[in-house]
Amino acid sequence: MTNDIAPASIRRRLAEWQKATIALVALLGVACAGLVTLGVGLKHRYEGRVQREDILGRGTAPRDDERWAEGPLNLLLLGSDSRDGEPDQGLYPGQRSDTIMLVHLNATRDAATVVSIPRDSYVDVPAREGSWAGGKNKINAALAFGGASLAAETVHRLTGVTIDGVLVANFAAVRRIVDAIGGITVCLPYEVLSTDTATRWPIGCNQLDGRNTDDLMRQRHHVPGGDFGRIKNQQFVVRAIVEKVTSENLLTDPARLDRVLTTTAESLTVDQDLDLTELVLAVRRISASSLRFVTVPAADTDLTTPAGSSVLLDEERSAALFAAVREDRLDEWFASRSATSVPN
Repeated sequence: MTNDIAPASIRRRLAEWQKATIALVALLGVACAGLVTLGVGLKHRYEGRVQREDILGRGTAPRDDERWAEGPLNLLLLGSDSRDGEPDQGLYPGQRSDTIMLVHLNATRDAATVVSIPRDSYVDVPAREGSWAGGKNKINAALAFGGASLAAETVHRLTGVTIDGVLVANFAAVRRIVDAIGGITVCLPYEVLSTDTATRWPIGCNQLDGRNTDDLMRQRHHVPGGDFGRIKNQQFVVRAIVEKVTSENLLTDPARLDRVLTTTAESLTVDQDLDLTELVLAVRRISASSLRFVTVPAADTDLTTPAGSSVLLDEERSAALFAAVREDRLDEWFASRSATSVPN
């Protein structure tokens, strides 16, 4: 295609694809696969901005082309928060995966469930030569000890779930992406007070720009449930972005569309074998109404460990949830259990 603006017939035909592409921003924890299928040149414009890393393959199942072709898929989102100056040593010092979301697409790929794993979950973290001898630690330390590959291996061992793709973004990306889409509306069932900026978000719907969204997602002290409340806030933000980007046709504003896709692509690190076109195909039918959230059940949220105050996951209930993900039985799981989830 040589023209900058596609013919009207092509624009109409591609509208669904554009929405699906942008919706990945929210579905995968405000991280998406910045692809535009308007031609090879534009595809490379965004795909070339995404960083790639050897994440899967060590301690996890290698890429399976048949799984990508049809059936359920599991995508891991890691939201990293830089903490320079902390005493942790490892391959990625100062980095923590403060957001860990396992995104399950059902077999028909018309619904998705986001399973949030508490960042302080006290679990087995596999060894990494030269940085970590292996053993029990908080799950978010895996990123510091061995990068995204160790984080993915840790989640795989904990859940038994085959991970088909990994995307890593940072909290700064959230701020930029929310501003690029023109802000979001986040509806809260409780009041939240920022310990960083003294901003107060009342019960009800709040209009947020990127800075306020970033601030809200970090709060855990003046939030019901502490860090579990923080997880809920992150889930509310994800839903709000899905609703915003799927309710607007960004094709009508090419400059804005380009800004969103460029910002998203530059904010991502993905596995070296992740095919971004396949990713867009896989999620193109997902919308806010077909998106569910659940947090892995905990037995103790204030467990004293050598790593500090940690979360002890409920072994029996967690095992049942992970089995439902592996066997694509989440509809049955939600119907038979009272789950902590964000209402649709």
